[in-house]
Amino acid sequence: MRRKATFAWLTVVVVVAGLIVGGGAWLLNSVRGAFVPSLAVGCTATVGESSYWLAVDQSENAALISGLAIQRGMPARAASIALATALQESKLRNIDYGDLDSVGLFQQRPSQDWGTVAQIMDPVYSANAFYDVLAQVPDYVNLPINDAAQIVQRSGFPHAYAQHEPLSRAFASALTGQTPQGLNCTLPPAAAGSNPETVIATAQVALGQLPMHAGESNTVVIDAGDAFGWMAAHWALANAQSLGIALIDYEGLRWDRAATQDGENLGWQPTDAAGTGIVTLTLAPPAVA
Repeated sequence: MRRKATFAWLTVVVVVAGLIVGGGAWLLNSVRGAFVPSLAVGCTATVGESSYWLAVDQSENAALISGLAIQRGMPARAASIALATALQESKLRNIDYGDLDSVGLFQQRPSQDWGTVAQIMDPVYSANAFYDVLAQVPDYVNLPINDAAQIVQRSGFPHAYAQHEPLSRAFASALTGQTPQGLNCTLPPAAAGSNPETVIATAQVALGQLPMHAGESNTVVIDAGDAFGWMAAHWALANAQSLGIALIDYEGLRWDRAATQDGENLGWQPTDAAGTGIVTLTLAPPAVA
């Protein structure tokens, strides 16, 4: 009996020690910024020496929210405020449930005149509804992100948005084009690419009426120029999983979905192409009927 008791006691000690070590490693990664899982499928925004990670679906929503801010003529700061809000309210996921009658990315409530459930569940509608109210906040650009978000949302947890500021600023900076090469995504191989028309229609929702057309060899060409080039390139990268994008070329740099090392994408690599202000998306081959 003593041997069994001793063995059981040692097992408990080992398990507890493992939890402490594992918890310590998680805490260390969290303190460095946002928790960045090793070799995880998803997207990383890097500003300076700090990197922050989001899952693929979260990154797609972040790219849409950021693109809509620029379409409206609002600054990148507006996108930072919106992303911090959506991270707190829904973890940047378009959920159809929440506190009381709250739904959607921003957990807006039909009973508080944000719109119908169907409207709020449309990410474009809900983001624009958020920006409509934010635009009316005096001097919101110079307010702390938490305070601007709280004025719009009137949350019961008025200080909760501040915890998301570093991550939201990093992704907003990359997705509005303020940080060249600031976004990288590690994705699984593409099962099949979308057709160019689908990519163009999706891009126009987030990027507005930037000139774009279907090119040769299953490509989409976006004439983004210098002002919107990195916004368009990073939008495409954030949506590469759902649209089946294999390559993105801009200003003599290329993101290659298949270029990985130790399970992580190598990021934007130099090519011999000259900079022209053109973003070229190469789609994976379409599914065989």
